[in-house]
Amino acid sequence: MRSNRLSTRRDLLDRESPVINIHLNGESREVPADLTLAALFEWLKLPADRLAVECNLEIVPRSKWGDLIVQPNDRLEVVHFVGGGKNDFAGS
Repeated sequence: MRSNRLSTRRDLLDRESPVINIHLNGESREVPADLTLAALFEWLKLPADRLAVECNLEIVPRSKWGDLIVQPNDRLEVVHFVGGGKNDFAGS
C-alpha cells in the first residue's frame, strides 16, 4: 500500500512530464527533461551565484548555462562555494 505522503523528489514531478537520468556529483538523479543548466539549478534550489560546473569533463562558463540543455546521462560535477570565517584583517 502506497503512502499518501510525497516520498521523493520524483513525486513532485508531474506524472506526465518526461524525465531523464543524469549523474550529479557521482550520483544518479532523475530530473525533468529539457532543462537548461540554469533551470536545473533553480529546480534543485541551488544558489547559482555560488556554483562552478563541469559537464562531461568540460568546464561550462556561467554565460552558457541558459543555453546548454541537460541531456540524458550527462555527467555533471557541481561545486558550491561557501563563504564565512573570521576576517583576520579587520582591526580590533
